[in-house]
Amino acid sequence: MDRPRTDHGHQALANLLGRWQGTTRLESGPWGAERTVEAEMTFTLVAGGSAVVQSYRHTETDGSHFEGHGIFTVDPVRRDVLWYYVDSVSPAPDAPARCTWHDGDLQVERHAGAGSIRHTLRITDGVLFDIAEIRRDGSAGADLRYRSAADGATAPYKPFMTSRYRRDPGAPAA
Repeated sequence: MDRPRTDHGHQALANLLGRWQGTTRLESGPWGAERTVEAEMTFTLVAGGSAVVQSYRHTETDGSHFEGHGIFTVDPVRRDVLWYYVDSVSPAPDAPARCTWHDGDLQVERHAGAGSIRHTLRITDGVLFDIAEIRRDGSAGADLRYRSAADGATAPYKPFMTSRYRRDPGAPAA
């Protein structure tokens, strides 16, 4: 048996490790009125250092909650990050999404039958931001990678959810 890995494949993922607490601001849409909810996100190193598990949860004022869980790992050949994510509302994706790096931000686009979601994870001055934008189109059921606006351009992403967290200093190390 090989020794467990001591790294998880990308330094930027190490910066995410730990428990983060803060708020999520949801824009108004089919999911309800505009609101800000208490939220938390944790990133935990797993599988001998070969992956990072992400857990997100926010609680609504009526006590209901939304939760999502992702797993990040590094493609050993291309050295980029893969993300497989499931949540309590959306259907599970067929395959992991490939993340890209933009000026130190980790960005990922997920495509599904109802639209595309783009997440950008960024840490600035000790604050973790998860900015989610959504792109919808009137032609339900079509492959979103090929959807476009009426003028033939790709439909723009619009803000959907913005989370802002600070690392929980009392949480045990991940």
